Amino acid sequence: MSQSPAPPSGFERLKVRQKLTLMVNRYEILETDEQGTDLGLLCFAEQKRMAFKEQVTFFTDAGKTQPLFGFKADRVVDLGAGYDVLDAGGQPIGWFKKEFRSSLARSTWRLGTPDGFTCVGRERNAKVAVLRRVWDFVPVVGDLPVPWLFHFDFRTGDGSIVMSSTKKVGLKDTYFIDLPAQSNGWRLDWRVGAAMAVALDALQSR
Repeated sequence: MSQSPAPPSGFERLKVRQKLTLMVNRYEILETDEQGTDLGLLCFAEQKRMAFKEQVTFFTDAGKTQPLFGFKADRVVDLGAGYDVLDAGGQPIGWFKKEFRSSLARSTWRLGTPDGFTCVGRERNAKVAVLRRVWDFVPVVGDLPVPWLFHFDFRTGDGSIVMSSTKKVGLKDTYFIDLPAQSNGWRLDWRVGAAMAVALDALQSR
């Protein structure tokens, strides 16, 4: 990725809005207030379906002339792949990985930053997690859209929420992403949060 101006920081709440096309999933990342009112478009992202090695780039403009950050798999797409979040200059700002064994019962992700910070994200509702898995195995029914919304909370070892993703009902997939400040004032980089949020939609079935 080429160099770009330093991104803004300190966003507490984002909205991720998906637009489906034939071969590409497109996402808009917006800043919102506590009431969900849009405060401005931050960036766009695209994910090519059936990619040999997963990579998603976030751009400042719809023309895709200025990359801002992105994430890519550390290997050819498989169940054990991890994903590195990189800034516009290619420097790591975070990473995430799906915990395959834990996800058999309840989808689980591990999220971290280069300074050694880690947290774990799980589906908020364990009962919905079970229902989704049963739905996938029922003949014919499993080919229909899952009728239950699923949400995620990312927590530190002491239970503090670092990031939450809440899916809203609508014709388009829309997620509200909260990035609360911790007791020491630290907040997860919004770019890492946006990358994880898009991954929860784009890679959840893998």
